[in-house]
Amino acid sequence: MDAQGRGRADDIDPADQWVLNPNTGEYELRLTPSAPQSSRSAVPGPRRSVSDRAGAPPRGRTAAPAAPATPGRAVPPPRRRRGVPEEPPPGRRGRRPVKTKSKAKKILLWTGGTMAFVLVAAAGAGYLYIKHLNGNITSVADDGASTGGFQKDKAINILVIGTDKRTGAGNEGYGDSGSVGHADTTILLHVSKDRSNATALSIPRDLIVDVPDCPTTQEDGSQKVIPGTTDVRFNTSLGQDERTPSCTMRTVTELTGVTPDNFIVADFNAVKTLTTAVGGVDVCLAKDINDPDSHLDLKKGTQHISGETALAFVRTRHAVGFGGDLSRITLQQQFLSALMRKLKSNDTLTNPAKMIKLAEAGTKALTVDSQLDSITKLKDLGLELGKLNVKNLTFTTVPVIDNPAEKVKATVVVNPSSAPQVFDMIKNDVSFTEVKAQKKKEAAAVAARLKGTKADASEVRVRVLNGGAQAGSAQAELEYLQNEEGVLKSENAGNADAEVAKTTLEYAPDQADQARRLAAIMGLSGSAMKPGESVDNSQGLPTMTLTLGKDFKGAGVSLTAPTKAPEGVQQSTADKVECAK
Repeated sequence: MDAQGRGRADDIDPADQWVLNPNTGEYELRLTPSAPQSSRSAVPGPRRSVSDRAGAPPRGRTAAPAAPATPGRAVPPPRRRRGVPEEPPPGRRGRRPVKTKSKAKKILLWTGGTMAFVLVAAAGAGYLYIKHLNGNITSVADDGASTGGFQKDKAINILVIGTDKRTGAGNEGYGDSGSVGHADTTILLHVSKDRSNATALSIPRDLIVDVPDCPTTQEDGSQKVIPGTTDVRFNTSLGQDERTPSCTMRTVTELTGVTPDNFIVADFNAVKTLTTAVGGVDVCLAKDINDPDSHLDLKKGTQHISGETALAFVRTRHAVGFGGDLSRITLQQQFLSALMRKLKSNDTLTNPAKMIKLAEAGTKALTVDSQLDSITKLKDLGLELGKLNVKNLTFTTVPVIDNPAEKVKATVVVNPSSAPQVFDMIKNDVSFTEVKAQKKKEAAAVAARLKGTKADASEVRVRVLNGGAQAGSAQAELEYLQNEEGVLKSENAGNADAEVAKTTLEYAPDQADQARRLAAIMGLSGSAMKPGESVDNSQGLPTMTLTLGKDFKGAGVSLTAPTKAPEGVQQSTADKVECAK
């Protein structure tokens, strides 16, 4: 510090340099108390080419007109009396009052990322100074395990991985300081195509799974295939045998049938820094908790936590429920719900200091895949997720049962009666909550396709194509339809021109009764039925077209997607406050 008590410019907290102009509803950069303030937003805009910038004033400023060369002193404008409103110049209208609603919309647009899922929100909110934040981001190759990145016009699946890696200052006292960073807390976040609902599926770290072979990019850029293993804990899909997050991604795909679009990895510091950045969150305890292992000591009732206490809260397990990992998962889901509510609150959204601190903390604490390695991409993802209402974000856990192969129960296995239905709901974009915003007219029209008379199976004329199912599926389904269901006027038409995700049946209007019969046989939903045109078969007769997609499960297996979660599956929504027991 100098004699005037001022620090160097590098010591200034960037969050203190951004202020909200109440007249414009925009953030402005204030470097020093004496620096001139721009009347326009200082938020960085899209980059321009050199030719665009030539001769233009600096961004965020208005070029001042050249003063006329008039001798003598400039005559100042007449002073306005205090309390008397200034009149606009002749021939010009006065400014319209700023609309509060417009300001709110601007704020929500800029900070849309904060309304998203907790870790994505933190990163997506910070695009106020892009170049600086890009330098904070650490990325790791996805090794071809993802879909190639999320898309705005499709459902989104993000794999969020919390590791038990003890790196960074202040983390030396937590358990195994030499941990390579296993998949300690893993959540598959599915956001629906219409952004009306989302499901956060927790995957227990002690779940027994098969880890597939994992092509992995080495530090020198070379590729190495890490051999897979069977019947191992899920958390070994990361860290063990030098596995990277892309291997965890492949394991999730193997387990659920859902291929994630992107992954985000958070270490111990993420919980501490993110909760501190938003000023802490409120959690509720149904009883006193004193857990020496996690260093958590809290009284029952509502408690405000952040930093070290927040980390202890999500790590504790011996003091809640049955003292195992499944009990801790429930606690973590309650914590994430509380953090979601805080991120969405006006206290966060309209506070530029919190917003910038949140962006700083998020970009430093998170590691993302190579398809999500810039603030621009994170911002786009955050804005997509920001469309979600937290009341339609459901937290649930992979249904499991105790491992029957163990005498002393330490691990779990997938519940074969209910887990497949949960996985199918995610794959088929089915909400765990009743979303009132769904288009009822459209849903009714789709459902109506199944209503009406059905032709006899012997009258159904259909050609079967393979559009992404396993090799031989078209022939297998054809034989099933002919031998088991009496659909004799059917033929194998080979492979479709392109692969499709879901099985479809296209038919002409006068074939609707045939389509309803085939839909009943195969368990097709109304959305799988596509009114269109018929195609002539090998005999030159008008025929429906059945295209087997990637969702085809085998000849004779119903394709009807579940419409609700199976009985007994644990679930909670992010808008509700629940007390940890």
